[in-house]
Amino acid sequence: MGPIFILGPTGCGKSKVAVELAQRLGCAEIVSADAYQVYRAMPILTAAPTEAERGGVPHHLIGNLDVSENNDAATHARRAQACIADIQARGAIPIITGGSGLYVKFISHGISPAPPSDPALRAELMALPAAEAVRRLQAADPEGAAATNLQNPRYVVRNLEIVLLGGKPLSYWRNNWQPQACGPGFNLVREVTELDSRIAARAEQMLQNGAIAEVAALPRELSPTAEKTLGLTLIRDYLAGTTTRSELTAALALATRQYAKRQRTWLRREPWATPIPCNSTAAESILRSLSALRQA
Repeated sequence: MGPIFILGPTGCGKSKVAVELAQRLGCAEIVSADAYQVYRAMPILTAAPTEAERGGVPHHLIGNLDVSENNDAATHARRAQACIADIQARGAIPIITGGSGLYVKFISHGISPAPPSDPALRAELMALPAAEAVRRLQAADPEGAAATNLQNPRYVVRNLEIVLLGGKPLSYWRNNWQPQACGPGFNLVREVTELDSRIAARAEQMLQNGAIAEVAALPRELSPTAEKTLGLTLIRDYLAGTTTRSELTAALALATRQYAKRQRTWLRREPWATPIPCNSTAAESILRSLSALRQA
């Protein structure tokens, strides 16, 4: 069997389910598809699973990079593929878990041939007013701009970067990407109100557990990827005295809810990931689905 993908929005509990599934399988290891848990200096802020939470199951690509090192989706996918090959060579089953959409996509379906990010150009484009970035994308690739969510600055900047670096419209890269077949995938779902409640509780717990001190201890210069860690800017604002502790908690919960919403939107466009209710029987449901796939 190929790698098993355990996906879902942040805060849904996918790490716990992945560990339980690995324990039940008895010969499985977990590979993270999270863009930020790779940074060893931010385990609290990135909600990386602790040693206790890992339940004795080997985990890969968690806490193995310095915050000065960049971690784009293609680079992460290559590292993940090396981990997967090694795990399978030892006769074990790789379980891929995470919620960073493009990172998951490159691991599950292969790396897009589009040019990788260029830190200098990305910084230049990110500094543009949002309206100017949209105007430039529309001028460089009208068709690609029409297919882009122009309300999301990250999408606009990345698509403009691809057009400028590759010298070709976005459609060229889409049409020349042949996605590979991937192993079974499962999308862990919870009711939105329940997920929002879990996110609010996690935001408060994260701050109580030392996320503020963690950010205060970071060096001033971070890689472009580390710089985008959810909550980093909010905690810096608090440390600068521009927000109160209660405002920080509320803002962190809101930003996380918004991120979870974007993840749910992405997952709805990934029909290969079978929806599974994220409850106490989630691992058992996945095992039954895997058994049915083997018999099919």
